[in-house]
Formats: sequence, C-alpha cells, structure tokens
Amino acid sequence: MKYDVIIVGAGPSGLFAARELAAAGKRVAILDKGKRIEDRHCPLKEGKSDTCLHCKPCNVTSGWGGAGSFSDGKLTLTPEFGGNLEQYIGRGELVELINVVDGIFVKNGASRKVFSPDPAFARDLTTRANTVGLRIIPARIRHMGTDRSREILQRMYLEISPICDVMMGTPVDSVVLRDGRAAGVKLADGSVLEAEAVLLAPGREGSPWMERTVASLGLGIKSLPVDIGVRVEIPAGIAEAVTDQFYEVKAILDTPTFDDQVRTFCMCPYGEVTTEYMEQHDILTVNGHSNRGGDGRTGNTNFAILVSTDFTEPFKDPNGYGSHIARLANMLGGGVLVQRLGDLKQGRRSTPGRIARGLVEPTLKTAEPGDLSFVLPYRHLKGILEMIQALDVIMPGINGKHTLLYGVEVKFYSLKLSLDRDLMTSVPGLFASGDGAGVTRGVIQASASGIVAARGILKNRGT
Repeated sequence: MKYDVIIVGAGPSGLFAARELAAAGKRVAILDKGKRIEDRHCPLKEGKSDTCLHCKPCNVTSGWGGAGSFSDGKLTLTPEFGGNLEQYIGRGELVELINVVDGIFVKNGASRKVFSPDPAFARDLTTRANTVGLRIIPARIRHMGTDRSREILQRMYLEISPICDVMMGTPVDSVVLRDGRAAGVKLADGSVLEAEAVLLAPGREGSPWMERTVASLGLGIKSLPVDIGVRVEIPAGIAEAVTDQFYEVKAILDTPTFDDQVRTFCMCPYGEVTTEYMEQHDILTVNGHSNRGGDGRTGNTNFAILVSTDFTEPFKDPNGYGSHIARLANMLGGGVLVQRLGDLKQGRRSTPGRIARGLVEPTLKTAEPGDLSFVLPYRHLKGILEMIQALDVIMPGINGKHTLLYGVEVKFYSLKLSLDRDLMTSVPGLFASGDGAGVTRGVIQASASGIVAARGILKNRGT
C-alpha cells in the first residue's frame, strides 16, 4: 500500500502534521513504536512495582502523544520559549501558529485559564533577581496537568484515527530512498511501506534513532548543547508567591565561576518527582509532574536546574556524554539518587536517616539517598549551587539544608538537522520536525512545527 505521507512518531509534532495533511485529503500513516494512550501504563507510577521495570518501549516517554502524555502538561504560549521555530518561519507566523495550536488544545479540553504574572509583581521580582545576576523572563502558560493531558490526547486520537492509518507498536528501522528522494520506510520486521513523502518526528526520546538515520543518509547535522542537572524539591510554600503568579518562573543565570548558562525548567507546583526510562540510552532519569485536579496535588513543588554545555570540536557526542553521567547515577544508586542540599554542601552523602529527619518529604519514594558529587562534574555542580543561591533572593528558603536534589535530569536536544524553511532536508521528500530534529523544545512549538512541515509537504507536492 502506498501513502501520500508517512509520519514517524505520534507525538505532538506528528499529530498536528497528520491533522493538517488529512484535512487536505492526503492518505496518511502514523507509525510509532509505543502504545495507544489507554495502553500506556507505568507499573512504578501505578504502585504495582517498587522499582522501574525498564519497559521496552518506556510507556512514559513513548506512545500516542509522546512524552507529553505523562508530562506536566504545560503549554508555553510565549514565542521566546520552547524551540527555534522562529528561525525558520519568522516571529509573526510563529505567533499565529501558537494561537492555532493553543486553540486546538482548548477545543479538546485544556483549561481556559492562562497564567500571566501581574506586571507590578513581575517588575519587583525581576528587580530583585537582577541584583544577583538572575534574568527573569515572563511567559504566558496554560496548564493542562498530567491528569488532563491524557484525556486531551485521547480526544485527539478519536479525531485523527478515523482519517489516518495509525500503526502503534510499529518501530521503524530506516528511510527508503528511490532515485535520490524519500520513497517510504523500512519497518523493524523488514517490511516496507511506500509513500510520496516522509516526515520524521520521533521526539526527544527518539533522538538516538534520528542520529543513526540521518548518519545513514549522509545528512548534515549540527550538535546542540546537552542540558544536565538535578531536580529540586522544596515545600510548596517557599515558591508559592512566585508560582501563584507565574506558574513556572523562567530564570537564567550566567554563573559567576565558569560563565555557564544555567536555567530553571519544568516547574511543577504541588507536584511529584517521577522517573523516566530512556530505552535508547538504557538509563533511568528524573522528571517532574503535577496534576491539575486537587486530589493529585502534593505539599511540595519541584523543578529542574539544568546546566547547558555547548561542546566544541573535535567532540561530537553530547548525547553520549549526557547518558554517561546519568549512567553513573544509576550505577551508584541502582536508579535515581536523592541528596539533601545541606549534606551536599558538607561533603557527605545523604542516608535514609538524614532524609527522614529532613523537613521535605520526598515524593519519589524509590530514589536512593546518596552523594551527587560522585556523579556530576565539578563544573556542573558548582553552577547548580550558584543558581540555588541566586534563587534564594526570589524564593527565600530554597538555599536551606533541607532542600532535596534528585539526580540526574538530562535533556537530549543535541541534534539539529539542516532544514529549509519548509523543514525539508536536503533529500527531496524527506522532512523533519519537533524535538527530535532539534527544531523545538516543547509541546506548543513541536505541534506548530508539525503544521509547518505538513504545509511544506503540500507545497512541495504541488498541492
């Protein structure tokens, strides 16, 4: 069977591309190695296991809706955040697409409330932050919540599945070329599906697969920074004044010692710290979620502090570097490590007894008390400590000894394909979009990039 378009990946980018192409009357197939939304169950999250079972593929990061199905469900509506799509299409079109994507999420059940800080509060917070070198960048955020995200993505499945061929549990091996252009894909079982065009949208979890694929095709790529750090957990009251206004505060610090860029990421008010298994790297890392409904809320707030490392020649494997650090944490603790900030500063490991005596009750019960200084390079550790000290100006108490640090959190964005304005590669008929292509770093821009690629496919096919 021959399709007009085959989409590899059923995350936000793939789903929005499929909607656009199907609306234009194209025959579309969506392929993904993961499961349907109702079949995506994590034994650890559901309390059926005390440890991560390393499911393959991981139901948290793979399947319908992508990693966003189990994420905090934040939609960042400010074009400065969530990716580099503006570089391809310009700010005006990006703003228009953000509004289009946002409207579709709201239509499918996302909350109508948008968090946008009071201008006077934002000015005061920014002034205080600037005294210690922190930059605060206000953003408009719509919060779906981990609980609502799955419902919304299920509605989108019911909308898309009747008009596209959705093939879950179908891993793709490679792209098929004919006469120098994309002609379909070869599946893991050896069978071939033909198409006039192919869109690669494997998401962040699929970045190793994307690297292998583009290398086999001889496509030009550029390495992006890899983000490595920890997830911080504090009593919700410490951050409440900020999170009530911003929901997620975007703070950036150029560190005093090494002049590295360190940022806050994925703030989860009243949330829980979670794990995710990255099958392609065989590592267990840390993440955070928060529900919109009251029943799933906790007394803690968590967020990531990430150090961006931009490697120079001759090093060309930032993904390998990040996974190596995560593997050290897994080696030392059998999974994710947790340490009190006070213990880290005193040069000692946290023990179960010290964690139990602390004022912050860990929400990730499976984390092993340990010593992050055996895992993170000194440069990263120093930057994280300098960021926490700076954040104490806007969140008094965060620099106290009871603050919990979980490690490690790694974000693999370190691949950027050479793409034209339509997100087409140098291979005719082969397009790429979303986080896995290095175009975006979040749900909203990933979704928008899917629309851009779909319109590019239609234009290049003369439709």
